[in-house]
Parts: sequence; C-alpha cells; structure tokens
Amino acid sequence: MATILVADDHAGMQRMLEYILTRLGHHIVRVGSGVEVLRQAEEAQPDLLILDLAMPEMDGLAALHELRGDERFRELPIIMLTASGLERDERAARAEGVDAFLTKPFRSRELVEKVDQLLG
Repeated sequence: MATILVADDHAGMQRMLEYILTRLGHHIVRVGSGVEVLRQAEEAQPDLLILDLAMPEMDGLAALHELRGDERFRELPIIMLTASGLERDERAARAEGVDAFLTKPFRSRELVEKVDQLLG
C-alpha cells in the first residue's frame, strides 16, 4: 500500500501508530525529530507524513514549514498530531499547509479515516 513517515519523539506513540497502520498494509518509517523528518522525507519518499507538533531539535511546525517550502513536498499529505489541543496550534499548522490535525489522545478510527481520506 502506502509508505507512511511517522514522526514522534515518543517511542510508544511511534509503536502504536505503526501497529495501527501496518495492520492496514502500510509500510512505516519512524523518526523522532524534525531534523530526521527532513532527512527521511527525501530518502523514503513517503506517500503520507504523520507529524508530531512537539519534538526535539526542530518542532513539527518548523519541519512542516521546511517541507512546504520544498517543491517536492508541497503536495505531500500531512497529518499533524499534538497533545496541546490549543486552537492557536491548529491555526498555525493549517497556515503552514497541514492537511489534517488530530489531538492526542485520538481514536484509532479517527486516524484511519484521516489516512484513508488523504491517501484516497
């Protein structure tokens, strides 16, 4: 199916996302920082990116900004995850071009629906 780049600095969240998405047949590439997102986006050429907002080295908004500034990744579907739930975070992510926004904790079904919608 699709290659999905999962970027989250918490290994438990990475494993949970990988478990959900591999059961749907997707190939998962996991990274733990915004800097790694940029490196792996070039290497893995993902079909979708799931991007945590709060990460070390470079947060999700900065990584999103860099990706959207690169012509190769302007159309890459991106789901932003955050534990904060603040409206300003969602507004900032949407202003940078995120396609979907999920607040942790989220239901597996919500994630699957967003992934299917963006890959569909």
